[in-house]
Amino acid sequence: MSVINADGLILGRLASIVAKRLLKGETISIVNADRAVISGSTEATFENYKTSVDRGTREHGPYFPRRPDQILKRTVRGMLPKKRATGIEALSRLKVYVGVPSLVGKEEMSSIPEASMTRLGTIRYMYLGDLSRKLGSQF
Repeated sequence: MSVINADGLILGRLASIVAKRLLKGETISIVNADRAVISGSTEATFENYKTSVDRGTREHGPYFPRRPDQILKRTVRGMLPKKRATGIEALSRLKVYVGVPSLVGKEEMSSIPEASMTRLGTIRYMYLGDLSRKLGSQF
């Protein structure tokens, strides 16, 4: 089982790398999901996510989560073949947490240098936890 610390990692790059590793059969836990980074201006990022959240509800339409751990898991799910058995099994091997729970806190955490914020070419970014709070989440 791999434990990845999402602190300072770019959301999209992290999700694509994790999706590839899940399809290879690896079990992955991601901690500090609220510290992942979304590149782009704060206003544009918020507007894009707000339209996705407002589009549906749990009962009707496409449901889009507000919590940072669920947003990260949904992002990874979008990069998997979710309607096939391989994608369903791969997503079941992914666990995402806000902060560091005691279950995985004792294991060695790794990072993904390809998804590091130092590779970000702009000063415009937003933390996933800040986005969730603006969307109305209380985590």
